[in-house]
Amino acid sequence: MNFLSKTIGIIALIGMIIGLVPLLGIVNYIVIPLAIIGLIIGVFSKNSNGLLLNGIVLLVAVIRLIAGGGIL
Repeated sequence: MNFLSKTIGIIALIGMIIGLVPLLGIVNYIVIPLAIIGLIIGVFSKNSNGLLLNGIVLLVAVIRLIAGGGIL
């Protein structure tokens, strides 16, 4: 479970980095649900690395959307 959560987190991290580029913030609308799925999977694993990775990605993606005016 932790491996799956980390894998989803790495994919979401790559998407989040792309979403930090100006005019590409719309990618974060895809990253947020992906990070939530990884976060849910990470809750059920024994190790919390995947949970932490997905939580950080989710937080940064939401802050980026709020700063860009995408989420009120």
